[in-house]
Amino acid sequence: MRVTSVLVSIWIVLAGVAAAAPEASLRPVARDDGNAEPVQTALAAIRPMARPALHEASLAQQLTREFEGKADPGFQRALASQIGLTTRAFAALSPQATGLSIRPNLRPDSMVQRVMAQRRARSRGAICGDPDLQGETVGFVPGRLSACGIQDAVKVRSVSGIPLSQEALTDCPTAKALKSWVDKGVKPAIGTAGGGVSQIKVAAHYACRTRNNQPGARISEHGRGRAIDISGFRLRDGSEITLVQDWGRRETGAMLRKMHQRACGIFGTVLGPDSDRFHKDHFHFDTARYRNGAFCR
Repeated sequence: MRVTSVLVSIWIVLAGVAAAAPEASLRPVARDDGNAEPVQTALAAIRPMARPALHEASLAQQLTREFEGKADPGFQRALASQIGLTTRAFAALSPQATGLSIRPNLRPDSMVQRVMAQRRARSRGAICGDPDLQGETVGFVPGRLSACGIQDAVKVRSVSGIPLSQEALTDCPTAKALKSWVDKGVKPAIGTAGGGVSQIKVAAHYACRTRNNQPGARISEHGRGRAIDISGFRLRDGSEITLVQDWGRRETGAMLRKMHQRACGIFGTVLGPDSDRFHKDHFHFDTARYRNGAFCR
């Protein structure tokens, strides 16, 4: 009996403590369809306090105005049309967030129209299916000798953005080889010297003749539209690099020798000032193929 009475007393005490528990207790509150006040009271106890709305809006507006005043016009339009006040305020507080943003700036319509016009022009002037080769498609070119002529000829006007001193009549494989050499040989060799290359000087292209114009010799690859001769380069500052003057010089000669080396393999035949007396003033490149590989001298 004594044990039972003690247990009953403990239960009564616990029940009283539970009844006196505050409304903010984590104990779930029973729902009452007729009276929702207990639930609202419990939620209010654990809900975080709201920040002063006026102070936050004022700070955000101030920071936003300061940031937008320094932003470029395209970004200002993007902010005004796509980004809310809170994000704009964060961007103003954190320059890193703006710099690392993946959202592109809006381009002016004039810039878009200019770029599209350039693309259309490049597409219209493209030859051999490559916009980097600009010129004119010619088609069949007959030769006065049976071994001469070009089946599918093109006139190359510029290569990888660099104009030729004269239009070169070749076939497409030779035009494409020329582009590869300009990209891998000419541009890396000259680099930014003199502001870079502004023109490639063409000494010869298609001509129905024998090799080196020698009587009784075989028909040259020039007579098949597979060859081109390069005599030098004009730079953007107006200066020139020519094989006849610069091949033996230290700096410009090193550029020319690098171009000569890079051409070997791109073209089937590569001849320069050291090959023979006929090529003292120009490179001869052609796309003839040999069983033993490229012939370079």
